[in-house]
Amino acid sequence: MNASTRTHEARGAARSPLRVCLVGPSLDIVGGQSIILDRLLARFRDTPGVEVSFIAVNPRLPGPLRLLQRVRYVRTVATSIAYVATLLARLRRVDVVHAFSASYWSYLLAPVPAMLVGRLYGKAVVLNYHSGEADDHLARWRSALKFAGLAHQIAVPSGYLEEVFARHGLVASAVFNFIETERITYRARATLQPRFLSNRNLEKLYNVACTIRAFARIQVQLPEAALVIAGDGSERAALEQLVAELGLRQVQFVGRVAPDAMPALYNAADVYLNSPDIDNMPSSILEAYAAGLPVVTTDAGGIPYLVRHDATGLMVPAGDDAALAEQALRLLRDPALVERITQRARQECLALYVWPAVRDAWLQLYARAQDAAAPGRAAPQPGAA
Repeated sequence: MNASTRTHEARGAARSPLRVCLVGPSLDIVGGQSIILDRLLARFRDTPGVEVSFIAVNPRLPGPLRLLQRVRYVRTVATSIAYVATLLARLRRVDVVHAFSASYWSYLLAPVPAMLVGRLYGKAVVLNYHSGEADDHLARWRSALKFAGLAHQIAVPSGYLEEVFARHGLVASAVFNFIETERITYRARATLQPRFLSNRNLEKLYNVACTIRAFARIQVQLPEAALVIAGDGSERAALEQLVAELGLRQVQFVGRVAPDAMPALYNAADVYLNSPDIDNMPSSILEAYAAGLPVVTTDAGGIPYLVRHDATGLMVPAGDDAALAEQALRLLRDPALVERITQRARQECLALYVWPAVRDAWLQLYARAQDAAAPGRAAPQPGAA
């Protein structure tokens, strides 16, 4: 009998649910963390024995005060005051504080206040760290290591980040991201058409420019090739200019796409291109797996823990647009390869990255955090299990 089962049985007998508060970005900020958090919130609402709540690190201020959120710097101060006030008012009534985290300044502004208030009230605290920039963050910001000690458990979405945290003397447990396969249409692609998809945010670390340069090489050989670029960000204007400079045709920037609309884009595409320089465990690759969409990606960060070259996808060195194009063209020439990697990718996705497996991992982690937070126990080492 594992820890989560014991905890649930005890709570069931006492008719007292496990009260978990998820703290992180709302879908007002569309990105990996907010999408994952929203899915987790919805699933836990349907989980017997769990009472889940949510505190947004980016709350909307009420009425006229919302005008303050339009002013740079003032926005940060006003939002932070509202956020901390909500933490102080609501975390008294929970058992586990589950704080989502990115890196650098976001780390200090979002999960750290939640962990501090959680500790103030004697709650079990879980730090859920998602950034592919963890190694640099932990090496350069000594405060990151100190504040990680507030967590009774550290959760990360990949074996890659487990290893990164271990190099810095922190114990972290991998709890994978999950996808909602029932919302994604699976389509077998016996013969591929040169229809490509990119759906990463248009920021430098995701290097969508590499995808565009790879597509330029593809279009030299296949003039009918088309590329859809979903997402938005600070690099959009520069990327649109790059498309113009390269004289590319049939490249469509569709902007930010709501999560519910993404399955249609996966279904319409025949090859998924992904070329980040820094990454962790992109859910978009898992969604492509579930859709039967073959993946060609660079090997940034934690991607090699998710993609096995020639087995579940095709992988090239980060920044190598020539190799990215070559592997994409290889797919178009080899239907047997497409069938083999898409079937294996979908099988792994359905076994590892679905809610039942992830739910049990979270419940076990919460039980360990509560054990570590129990009165009378020695103070845990940062992230110690």
